[in-house]
Amino acid sequence: MQTILGANGQIGEELARELKRNYTSDIRIVSRKAQKVNDTDAVFSADLTIKEKAIEAVKGSEIAYFTLGLPMDSDLWEKQFVLILRNVIEACKINKTKLVFFDNTYMYPQDSRVLTEETPFEPVGKKGEIRKEMAEMVLNEIKAGQLEAVICRAPEFYGPAKTQSITNTLIFNAIKENKKLKVPLKDSKKRSLIWTPDASRATALIGNTPNAFGQTWHLPVDESHLNYKEFIALASEIYGRKLKYKVIPKFVFTIGAFFNKQAKELQELLPRYEHANVFDDSKFRKRFPDFPVTSYRNGIEEIKKEQHS
Repeated sequence: MQTILGANGQIGEELARELKRNYTSDIRIVSRKAQKVNDTDAVFSADLTIKEKAIEAVKGSEIAYFTLGLPMDSDLWEKQFVLILRNVIEACKINKTKLVFFDNTYMYPQDSRVLTEETPFEPVGKKGEIRKEMAEMVLNEIKAGQLEAVICRAPEFYGPAKTQSITNTLIFNAIKENKKLKVPLKDSKKRSLIWTPDASRATALIGNTPNAFGQTWHLPVDESHLNYKEFIALASEIYGRKLKYKVIPKFVFTIGAFFNKQAKELQELLPRYEHANVFDDSKFRKRFPDFPVTSYRNGIEEIKKEQHS
């Protein structure tokens, strides 16, 4: 059995579909209000802040995927995220279950360095500190030989369906609503965005590749690393109309943080939009050369098709 913890979010849902398509029909879906993704899924509703529930959720599983997400709330992250992961790690050790930890890039430095699996952790802000602590928990367990685990790390998302990200909100939601697009801070810096179904498919592949464990993998992205100006120009071509946008300067976000909690939570992520953000996925591409990576063109065409369906 393969179990997905946090299975009803954007990564977990597509992961469940991919596992069913290519690996197994024996899938358990775990979340607070678990719902089937595939007809054959088993569901288990659990609050993973409770250790006993985590142990029960993982029981009988060969592999557990940690794809759980929490709302962008630093206080909530501080109270729950580390606790949940600690419970899941203990559950995996007790049940002799392999752990696939789906991770983001918040713990990385937010400057112009090219990001590789060897980039040191230099977080900016509370959420980055928490993600650093979580990644180090998994790495320490691997190093100690206490847990068979692997880290799958992804940069900012863009994609269809449930995908939630700054890019989806400021660009694709605006296109759908026929509003002017917005770009944070600068439109001229290279960006690395991952197509959410690719992130899930790559995570399933790594989880089912035994010799991929014991290390960190950067998941694959479009290698062109278009800046927002180029990205919107491509979207304009695909949508068949000139998409107008404005660059939102930093001071607007700073002022907004005084009045809006979401804008406040966004503050620590802003430096990544001031600098080139290049996410190196060469390790993955070398190990899995036949994995089809979705191009920006194909991704944007898919979003457009979904919006017009």
